[in-house]
Amino acid sequence: MNAIAVPRFLGSTVGKKMVMAVTGTILFLFVIGHMIGNLQLYKGAESLNSYAELLHSKPPLLWAVRLVMLATVLAHIVTAIQLTRGKRAARPVPYDMRTFRKASYASRMMMVGGVALLLFIIYHLLHFTTGTTHPDFQSSSVYANVVAGFTNVPASLAYILAMVALGFHLHHGGTSLFQTMGASHPRYNGVIETVTLVATFAVVVANISFPLAVLLGLVQ
Repeated sequence: MNAIAVPRFLGSTVGKKMVMAVTGTILFLFVIGHMIGNLQLYKGAESLNSYAELLHSKPPLLWAVRLVMLATVLAHIVTAIQLTRGKRAARPVPYDMRTFRKASYASRMMMVGGVALLLFIIYHLLHFTTGTTHPDFQSSSVYANVVAGFTNVPASLAYILAMVALGFHLHHGGTSLFQTMGASHPRYNGVIETVTLVATFAVVVANISFPLAVLLGLVQ
């Protein structure tokens, strides 16, 4: 594929769907890695704080990852908007009565869920990264920030609801990306569906467990 063909391909519907699949894969893997790292919470303050110190011990690498993730998120959002506009432009006159034969609830709510997750990500960064919305933020102790942050019931509820939205988004997006990449086959679709469902369930349950553990006094 030459230099002229690449922009043309990326500008096509197929190219945009491929961008969504690639960026979605990166984001899915990041969410899993982020969840695994946060499980250090259950090992105690020293373990979680040491993990955080390890991440911040190499600033160039940390910022490189942050910039890559920022570019990935932006590409995912912009492409999603472009695909949605293209779909609406193809059908400018709405249906008198809409029936959904194959589209699941999660697929129909992907844009709404995406907006909700974007707002949550912004809040999450302001809460635990910069401390802007955290009343007791301590730059020296991630563990203390997590416990203090989730002691606040509204904040914990916001995280729990966001994880439910994330679950719908990951499950539908995870199965869709395999179809986009041409990996869909009746022989393997069941396995793909199961793996995606298990991975999504693990992420959602683990992430919801953090605020619940603090609220129930299991982590203090």
